[in-house]
Amino acid sequence: MTTPSLSRRTFLQTAAATLTAGVGRAADEKPRIGLVGCGGMGMGDAKNASRFGTVVAVCDVDASHAAKAAGQFKGAKTYEDFRKLIERKDVDVVLNATPDHWHTLVNLAALRAGKDVYSEKPLTLTIDEGKRLVKAVKDTGRVLQTGSQQRSDRRFRQAVQVVRAGRLGMLTQVTTILPAGPVGGPFLTQPVPEGLNWDAWQGPAPTHDYMRERCHLWFRYWLDYSGGTMTDWGAHHNDIALWAIGHKGPSTIEAKVLKEPIPGGYTAPGEYEVGYGYYASPVRHVCKSTTVNNIFGARGRDPKPGELGHGVKFEGKDGWLYVTRGKIEASRPDILKDPVTEKEGQVSVSDDHMGNFFECVKTRKQPICDAEVGHRSASLCHLGVIALRLGRKLTWDPAKEEFISDKEANGYLAREQRKPWTYDAV
Repeated sequence: MTTPSLSRRTFLQTAAATLTAGVGRAADEKPRIGLVGCGGMGMGDAKNASRFGTVVAVCDVDASHAAKAAGQFKGAKTYEDFRKLIERKDVDVVLNATPDHWHTLVNLAALRAGKDVYSEKPLTLTIDEGKRLVKAVKDTGRVLQTGSQQRSDRRFRQAVQVVRAGRLGMLTQVTTILPAGPVGGPFLTQPVPEGLNWDAWQGPAPTHDYMRERCHLWFRYWLDYSGGTMTDWGAHHNDIALWAIGHKGPSTIEAKVLKEPIPGGYTAPGEYEVGYGYYASPVRHVCKSTTVNNIFGARGRDPKPGELGHGVKFEGKDGWLYVTRGKIEASRPDILKDPVTEKEGQVSVSDDHMGNFFECVKTRKQPICDAEVGHRSASLCHLGVIALRLGRKLTWDPAKEEFISDKEANGYLAREQRKPWTYDAV
């Protein structure tokens, strides 16, 4: 599917919105924020963002979520339709914490209305969505930060710098370890809870009868809305792997499902292993699930001696390095002892992901995890999901962003959108 250019009308609307944004505000006045998606992650993002701006509007198709957000952010007006929130001229920034299948439509609407966007990860549901989003950011000149906050964590940054500086020698293996997803079902349909607009929640995805296990927290385990932990946690750890490897994407993908989904239950594979190869590179990248307890004490079995929980392990000719949230270790102490010098090859620095976004809103510079970064990292995960669905080796062209001579695989690059929630709606 080709990526359409913005129409002249849309361009003029965007230009007008950009020119009028902030009219009547003092230059040093805090940006005004609209939150779309008021679940746990959205509330966390909004609280974080309120250090830098004022939350003036909240939107959710679940009235209970919207009411809770309005109670937290006094004076904020509530909406059910995100387009009404985005229409407000006094909203400068949109926080997008909707389920994955809604990310792109909300982001496109906000960008085209002249808003800067902080979007939760994974940035997209499909690779085609990512191409459209990258183009929209370029066309509108807006700032978009992907919520892959490990890019602003000093331990993950140190790991990437050490690898790129060559302190492990030639890099040979990268292993991203992700929490296994649930394998549950079959589930029974239930009455739609009062205050939830279930049709709007499903939006562009196929329509289904309501069941609790499809909605809110559990959406990420259904391929209609997400890609399981492969895209949920993969958007974190695979992002770090790609940052260190320095490629736009792999050239080959192989995958196997280790535990098949139960008919009538979650559709995203819960346990899996995906292998990536990179053009003209000796690096072997393995992304695999684990049922080991992670550092947060998540459900799962205890680790065996030497077994790792979720995180990223880099291996080279001269040693190894493992990093996860709150922890970094290496095969030799000297690997981590000295700071990476500018000559060795430092990377961009951010120690506050939300702060980095609002600083870029002010300076108009690119944030640490811009649309292109978010798109490429999400694409790596989407490629893994496609390989898991097809069960065979795939060959990918990261420059053209298409599978080579594989019509069936290319059919997964975009998804049909349920009317009226198509690109025309925004």
